[in-house]
Amino acid sequence: MIDKQHIGKTIPAYRAVAEAGQLRFFAKATGETNPVYFDEAAARDAGHPSLPLPPTFLFSLEFQQPDTGWRQELGIELARILHGEQSFTYHRLAYAGDVLCFESRIADIYDKKGGALQFVVRETRVTNQRGEHVADLRGVLVQRNG
Repeated sequence: MIDKQHIGKTIPAYRAVAEAGQLRFFAKATGETNPVYFDEAAARDAGHPSLPLPPTFLFSLEFQQPDTGWRQELGIELARILHGEQSFTYHRLAYAGDVLCFESRIADIYDKKGGALQFVVRETRVTNQRGEHVADLRGVLVQRNG
C-alpha cells in the first residue's frame, strides 16, 4: 500500500532540452499537420523564434526523467500501474532549443474500491532557461493492489 505520508514529497528536479528532431517526430506521430511544427521557416513566418513544442509534448519530456527512486520509495510497483490521466495548463510557449526544468511534487494519494486501486497525483511546474513559467502538468498513476 502506498502511504499517504508521502503527500507533499518533492521529486528531484529534472532538466531536458527540447530538441527539434524530437519535436518533429512527436508532431508526425500524433498526426499534426501544421507546418510550424516541422519547418523552421514556417515557424518564423508565423511569428515564432523556432519550432514550438506540439501540444502534450511536455509529457514526453517528463516521461524521460531519470529514475531517482521516488516510485520505489512510495511503494509503487511498476508492473501494477496504469496511467490514469494527464492534464496541462500552459502559460507560455516553449521552443526547440529551450532547456526546460521539471519540478514535481506528490499532490495527493487516495484509494478507491476499499484499497484495491490507489491513485498518486503528481503536479509538475515547468520553467524555461530564463525561469519563465511555461506550464503546469498534472498526472495520475493508478496502482492495482491485491
